[in-house]
Amino acid sequence: MRITDVTPDRGTLGRDLLAMQHAAYAVEAKLIEDDRIPPLHETLEDLCAERLTWLGAFDDDRLAGAVAWSETARTVDIDRLVVDPGMHRRGIGGALVREVMARAGDRRIVVSTGRANVPARTLYERLGFGRVEDVEVIPGLWITRYAYPV
Repeated sequence: MRITDVTPDRGTLGRDLLAMQHAAYAVEAKLIEDDRIPPLHETLEDLCAERLTWLGAFDDDRLAGAVAWSETARTVDIDRLVVDPGMHRRGIGGALVREVMARAGDRRIVVSTGRANVPARTLYERLGFGRVEDVEVIPGLWITRYAYPV
């Protein structure tokens, strides 16, 4: 697996990333029994317009996962982590988050996931993230916020 900086575009990479993002968030929507996850409904134009820094994980030349974040001088906010559902349980998500952690230096890292998304919560906790709080972001849709270091 090769992890590298990527920039979503309106070409093949952008289309592949959007398709993978939709597939990954469809899995989360089933886990949390709610499909109101904003990236699940993004268009290619929406994806390209986001002001995020991206890394892609490639298995040979095939996009297998991606992570995107925003950052300030003090905080790195992981906005999304997506792995091709056919590539789950191969360490791709963990490798992507560890790369973000390495790039963050001594800055605090924050991330949120669906409260009922046990696989994602387990991943973040295994990597040393601590649960900060559960928040109902819209009626009936709960997320858990994590931070590293706690």
